[in-house]
Amino acid sequence: MKLKIIGFLVLAFASTCQAQLGPDVTSWILNTTGKTGYGGLLTNIQQVQYSADNVYVSASCVPGYNIGPWPGNPNTPRAQNFVYKITRHPQANTGVLVATPLGHIGVWSNGVSVFNAKDAMSYQNADVWHQNAIVVEGSSFDNCLGHPAPNGEYHHHLNPRCLYDSKDSSKHSPIIGYSFDGFPIYGAYGFAKTDGTGGITRMRSSYRMRNITDRTTLADGTVLTSTKYGPSIATKALGYYIEDFEYIKDLGDLDEHNGRNCITPEYPAGTYAYFVTLDETGTAVYPYTLGLTYYGTIPAGNIGPNGGHNSVSETVTTYIPNGVAESQDKFHFAIYPNPSSYYTTIIIDPSSHNNVHLRITDVWGSDVFTADNLQPAVPLTIDVSKFASGEYFVTLTDSREALVQRMIVKK
Repeated sequence: MKLKIIGFLVLAFASTCQAQLGPDVTSWILNTTGKTGYGGLLTNIQQVQYSADNVYVSASCVPGYNIGPWPGNPNTPRAQNFVYKITRHPQANTGVLVATPLGHIGVWSNGVSVFNAKDAMSYQNADVWHQNAIVVEGSSFDNCLGHPAPNGEYHHHLNPRCLYDSKDSSKHSPIIGYSFDGFPIYGAYGFAKTDGTGGITRMRSSYRMRNITDRTTLADGTVLTSTKYGPSIATKALGYYIEDFEYIKDLGDLDEHNGRNCITPEYPAGTYAYFVTLDETGTAVYPYTLGLTYYGTIPAGNIGPNGGHNSVSETVTTYIPNGVAESQDKFHFAIYPNPSSYYTTIIIDPSSHNNVHLRITDVWGSDVFTADNLQPAVPLTIDVSKFASGEYFVTLTDSREALVQRMIVKK
């Protein structure tokens, strides 16, 4: 049941809870009204849950701002039903650095995916000269500088300018996301000095374009064999490949990961923080978001096979902005539309337990669809167009009970 406290006690309790919560819990843009966006999909963050050690962010990967079109990009955004796990105790990596992979490397504060500068292609598939997604794919970006991947995952490789006011140089930029190592990602402006003094300034990347006339070497001095040469600069201008850039320590404000240890408004005691990088005209500057390696260690669950679909294996509290925490003590779910001919969506009550198992059976008891680790408040859309017309039974099972509803498919 929800806790109910009358009058000023509600405010006092809420204030106490807020004081105990950090920005890793409170910085997310929660959809508390059921707002839908592109394709009628739920937008932003559907639910935030937290323990002493982790924050679980449930998101559709669809932003609340208008997106599209994407010239030359045939892909369509689809709800991803991500459950990201963000550690509340991020640690610097003192061992072998972890590369930021293709696909999501972090999550913006509205649940949209952060991608790095790479696209999936390299010159002659040799895995040496990697294409710069901003240059190669930039023509397909929408007005918010995002586009969908083949799996329908809407994402930004660079500054998500519709998410916040990236032109506001009068104050420290807000937290606009979190990296998967648990450190915050800020907009383009920060304190001039790492101790929080010196006024506000635009954070400058420490990368620059290499001064080369051919692609026969790498930035670290490696001399390539002829089979590893890149194309001529006359054919592909400098900047077309990420290996066209080099890191120069202390050239700008940020390190090779595109971050620094500093004081920020949300972390007055200091933290490591990433920043998106822009030039004086507001144009994105390499490496745009995070660099090619993370600063911190990476907990399992967000990258790699099935990354971003974490189960919740610990006791958590559901975060309610400007209110009190909800206890998980009821289990309900809805199916809509029902009947359906093409797609139907299942959504579990936000106060239900985590890690729900779904089973859809026909009237003879045969399985036609199953799914594990459904999370409350995160809708699951199912293509029923290949189901035969008729009656089906949808069974959801959590740690305590099983609930069954009837579903009708009409052709």
